[in-house]
Amino acid sequence: MLRLADAQRMIAAAQKKAAEIGQPMNIAIADAGGNLIAHVRMDDAWIGSIDISIKKAYTSRAFDISTKDLATHSQSGGQFFGIHASNDGRIMIFAGGIPLKRDGKVVGAIGVSGGSGEQDHAVAEAGAQAL
Repeated sequence: MLRLADAQRMIAAAQKKAAEIGQPMNIAIADAGGNLIAHVRMDDAWIGSIDISIKKAYTSRAFDISTKDLATHSQSGGQFFGIHASNDGRIMIFAGGIPLKRDGKVVGAIGVSGGSGEQDHAVAEAGAQAL
């Protein structure tokens, strides 16, 4: 189970990475049920990325896969092509969402949005490593 203190620690680590690369981000942490625990919008981060970061966390938990990997499999001809249209539009298929594991079990997810896919994924990884 993730607690608020876990979410805050991960958000702090993700914020640190975002500051290091000079890209303000939206950072969301979801619990095992895909429900939002905490969210931060860094100063000057895009407001349009608030919703995206939350949905990336949901997507990673809903399918227990990074959104970066899901994106690869959801292209035309891929096994998950069209998945982005499911779940009432809550599915994000670009990098920045990572499932969070404790003792080999998925306990939640982090979602990051505000930069390039590569930047979003790097910031999400930094946050996930703080678990």
